[in-house]
Amino acid sequence: MAAGAVALLLGGVWGYTRLKNPYPFFGTAYDARPAATTFAGTDQDDRAFAFAPDGKTTTALFFGFTHCPNICPLSLSYLTKVRQSLPEAEQANFRVMMVSVDPARDTPARLREYANFFGKATAVNVPEPQLAGVARAYGVGYEKADVKSPSDYQINHTTASYLIDRNGRLRVLWDYTQLPQVDRVAADVRYVMANPAP
Repeated sequence: MAAGAVALLLGGVWGYTRLKNPYPFFGTAYDARPAATTFAGTDQDDRAFAFAPDGKTTTALFFGFTHCPNICPLSLSYLTKVRQSLPEAEQANFRVMMVSVDPARDTPARLREYANFFGKATAVNVPEPQLAGVARAYGVGYEKADVKSPSDYQINHTTASYLIDRNGRLRVLWDYTQLPQVDRVAADVRYVMANPAP
């Protein structure tokens, strides 16, 4: 009896989730499809950069830093593989973007070297205090750790990647542990590219 009740409850939750999001996303879907926060900074080519919807570009966004020993380079590498797995005609409209949580050390030259080494991406330096507001808007936390000197430290930070459709709506969130499953992440991307929020 109890097992049947639990099964019925789980079935109801599954059905409700499917009604709200009929596509079975691999990542965690945003039911409300909130608008992604826009921001401005300097890109890896030392040019002014503004992130805002343009009606054609789908973006996979994550927050990281170039001195990161593992999670950030892996995230960039896997998201680049996702991009490369798309049909060539779609690759031009899918952007991988990293916003640095270490603006003091992540100069344009360093961002360029990093983005080119680990994959093709847009890397952006947003200065403080603007960075704190942008990170907060995406639910991202970050703080210095293992500080040995003003220039020798690590940063603990949120490791999620955010999929933003071409109309500027947050659609899916992936934990970095999901990114190695490139085919499933790419399926989320293809669906969102074909089905942007109105």
